Amino acid sequence: MYKSIKTKLKLNNKQKTFLAQHAGYSRWVYNWGLSLWNAAYKDGYKPNARKLREVFTNHTKPLYPWMKNLSSKVYQYAFRNLGEAFKRFFQGLGKRPRFKKKGRSDSFTIDNCGKPVELNGWSHKLPFIGWVKTYEPIEATTQKITISRQAGNWYLSLSYEFSATPTPKITDVVGVDLGVKTLATLSTGQAFPSIKPYRTAQDKLAKLQRELSRKVKHSNNWHNAVIKLARQHRRVANIRKDALHKLTTHLAKNHGHVVIEDLNVSGMMANHKLAKSVSR
Repeated sequence: MYKSIKTKLKLNNKQKTFLAQHAGYSRWVYNWGLSLWNAAYKDGYKPNARKLREVFTNHTKPLYPWMKNLSSKVYQYAFRNLGEAFKRFFQGLGKRPRFKKKGRSDSFTIDNCGKPVELNGWSHKLPFIGWVKTYEPIEATTQKITISRQAGNWYLSLSYEFSATPTPKITDVVGVDLGVKTLATLSTGQAFPSIKPYRTAQDKLAKLQRELSRKVKHSNNWHNAVIKLARQHRRVANIRKDALHKLTTHLAKNHGHVVIEDLNVSGMMANHKLAKSVSR
């Protein structure tokens, strides 16, 4: 089985700048590849990520000396991600790939040239990036890592293989009734209350959005308001994720089979009075 981790990095300004350069490199290459893919498709060709990467390596990359100072793994994964995005699109599993924007898609992936990446303790030596610190200890061995920026902070994401230990089950089968007044009610009678801090955080989110609308666009105050709004968005998302993780962990650890009612979620979302509570 595989387990995923996403944790915040503790960085100085020099490290943040270096990571931002790598994220910009990944975004630049992804957008370059997407533009060339669209142009080739219009001309009747059938492009793919491998051909685009060869063109970039042999003809485009030598024109930009600054790329030599950054990890070559970044652009390789950018083309791989572009190819996967088109694959999902052609299979009907996702929308057509769109161009990435600075501040919204600041991330990149690297590996250790086929060797495993060892993460031990609070400080970690990452391929090409060097030493970084985390706010929590990590003990894992992985093949690749992804670094992303959200609301001004940088995060490290990875997945690693581990052996799951079965836990004794209290109940073999349990039914789950998802509600509006309560987050969920089990057939055993146990109820999980709605997330009260979630609505309070959403109220603050609406206030910050109004404040942002009053700022002069691209001014210093506007940029500061954007960061505050992004941090509140992250807080709202984290509150929701925390409640859902606690619920699903409780169900998985204590019950052998979980039965959930078949709801018409799309229809319920059309009701503006219920949409916010249902999407929670």
